[in-house]
Amino acid sequence: MLDRMDGAVPHEVLPAAEKVFGDRLPLAERFAQLLVTDGVVRGLIGPREAPRIWERHMLNCAVLGELIQSDATVVDVGSGAGLPGMVLAVARPDLFVTLVEPLARRTAFLTEAVTALGLERTTVVRARAEECVGKLPLADVVTARAVAPLDRLAGWCLPLTAIGGRLLALKGSSAAAEIAEHAEVLSRLGAGTPSVRLCGDAVLAEPTTVVEVVREREVAQRRKGKRGR
Repeated sequence: MLDRMDGAVPHEVLPAAEKVFGDRLPLAERFAQLLVTDGVVRGLIGPREAPRIWERHMLNCAVLGELIQSDATVVDVGSGAGLPGMVLAVARPDLFVTLVEPLARRTAFLTEAVTALGLERTTVVRARAEECVGKLPLADVVTARAVAPLDRLAGWCLPLTAIGGRLLALKGSSAAAEIAEHAEVLSRLGAGTPSVRLCGDAVLAEPTTVVEVVREREVAQRRKGKRGR
């Protein structure tokens, strides 16, 4: 089992980690170490998550890169501890990643991690997603993990997405049900028909479930009372 203070890859998932991260694996281990030390101390990662940081978090997020084209601009909404945005930046040095997070203690951690890991194409923005509309360039891809139900998530993320770009939302077993429940709302937001994609099925025992939503058209934005991420 992974020691709580050590970001090294457990031997049982080492082949998967080597395939996913390639020569960036040492950098990924450095980020994992930050998560299981500073991340736990600052309350960004639960102590019980530290022993499974690779299986449940690092690899789960990194395989999302299968769906992202080369040299893409990525906005990660509600980044928290950097999942999946920081992991993608580590695994894919070609990506231009913006981490959007409203809480100061989280953005402080992310900023320190970006500096420590030398991620020159990664930027941290302290803001809610809706505050970034019109301020950030529209992204090729917007990512989010465990942020909100799909209807609210799309309302925050699609306005940050270029026409033809995609929202990639990491979801669990509820993915298909959420699509069915919120299809009408997604259409009103300018989205095409959402699809469920499985990432990492060739390397992970449990592939990552992703809802892919293409922004097909621009729609008028209405002001909402509820705040986003």
